[in-house]
Amino acid sequence: MNAFDVDVALRPDSAAVTVTVTVTGELDLATCPRVVRATETIPLEGRTLTLELSAVTFMDPSGLNMLLGLRERARAEGGALYLAGVPDQARTVLDLTGTGDLFPLRP
Repeated sequence: MNAFDVDVALRPDSAAVTVTVTVTGELDLATCPRVVRATETIPLEGRTLTLELSAVTFMDPSGLNMLLGLRERARAEGGALYLAGVPDQARTVLDLTGTGDLFPLRP
């Protein structure tokens, strides 16, 4: 079993504050609620939420649903959701479900 961790960091950006959430380990039914809890109290009005996923070792449909929910929340609050470091397995999930284009990528 892989260790799971969620780290939230606020970073000043050129025009606003970027919230970066770094996820480590498997993104699945058991771990997605931790990501949601870590982000639900952060106001996203005018902010960019970036999910850094380079240390994600596996993502199942629960992970996809969580990403879609965060995207909708960010849009509803006038913010934006970006993904960074998307590993091949997670990119395959996005591509197979036709949702890859919904998530802008950051290097």
